[in-house]
Amino acid sequence: MAGTVVFDLDGTLADTSGDLIAAANACFAARGLGALLDPVGDALIAFHGGRAMLRAGYGRMSGDHLLPPGAEDEDYLRLLDHYGQAIAVHTKLYPGTETALDRLAGAGHRLAVCTNKPEALAETLLQELGIRDRFAAMIGADTLPVRKPDPRPYQAAVEAAGGTVAQSFLVGDTETDRKTAAAAGVRVALVGFGPEGEALRRLAPEALLAHFDDLPGLAADWLG
Repeated sequence: MAGTVVFDLDGTLADTSGDLIAAANACFAARGLGALLDPVGDALIAFHGGRAMLRAGYGRMSGDHLLPPGAEDEDYLRLLDHYGQAIAVHTKLYPGTETALDRLAGAGHRLAVCTNKPEALAETLLQELGIRDRFAAMIGADTLPVRKPDPRPYQAAVEAAGGTVAQSFLVGDTETDRKTAAAAGVRVALVGFGPEGEALRRLAPEALLAHFDDLPGLAADWLG
């Protein structure tokens, strides 16, 4: 029996860290602070969201800089604007992504995305990467009043794809995805090729993927 495979986006389907950090650095540059984040060394911070990047950068400011009240909220909106204008400059799909999606679809599985990226940005990015048409449903951070790890966005993604939660599982890359799967009562496969790599074993996922080549076989085992 085929089922539904739900994917996180950032750090799972694609490495988006370079464009996210570029957007944060544009905000810092606008304040005369220079590029406070490193595209390689700070990749993991990028996957914790825009505000996490801003706070990390602010924490590296020299003592003679003071932020005005409301700076984070102002810069967050500026970050989203910068990111939306250059969303797929450095971003790349992880190796084997498209082949795995094709093999899953060929086996009859439904595919969906459930991300904490704002819906409009997620839609744009999936289009830019050329894979939006692979997914029957896409739920973003602001599609519903709640976001992951609340289970409702996951449930909505499965149902919008025409599947059932009982015959589904999540593919992700963070503790948020682990908690989402637990809250929804489904299994999770975390990607061992993202920024945290093997360190994700600490979250005790039901599976840790070394490469997307391993996903179709896992789906066959879990969903039939």
